Amino acid sequence: MEVILKEDVANLGHRGEVVKVADGYGRNFLLPRKLAMQATAANKAVIEQMKAAAARRSATEKAQAEEQVARLAPVVLSFTRKSGEAGHLFGSVTSADIAAALAAEGFEVDRRKIQLDEPLKSLGEFTVAIKLHREVVAQVKVKVQGEAAEETTEEAPAAEAAAE
Repeated sequence: MEVILKEDVANLGHRGEVVKVADGYGRNFLLPRKLAMQATAANKAVIEQMKAAAARRSATEKAQAEEQVARLAPVVLSFTRKSGEAGHLFGSVTSADIAAALAAEGFEVDRRKIQLDEPLKSLGEFTVAIKLHREVVAQVKVKVQGEAAEETTEEAPAAEAAAE
């Protein structure tokens, strides 16, 4: 079955492309979700108009993404987490945490666009990539700091000595 993609589909193609897919995949997944339409002569004429509109839309999206990269460049996100003696975190900093911190700073970024292979589980400074557009990637600095756990451990023996 040949279909024309209305949206970008991972591992298949980009918006406006004519691709050949299995009948079941097209009929049961792509068509019901409005991700594609059947490749007929009439639809191919319509898709040419869609390609022109998509090119204009992609250009504006790319310009907005580049503008957002310029605004994100000076941003440094700081997280304070409990950590062990070796600097290993008890929890972790995930892409959802980073997205929430960016939202607090006034940047609306979908957590799925934050390219974090695995959650950050150690103290230090990290550079995290955010894919804002197909061709535009922003870099954000993330600092993970440990909580001052020494204060609570020093207070506990002092409290025990005072109790005796």
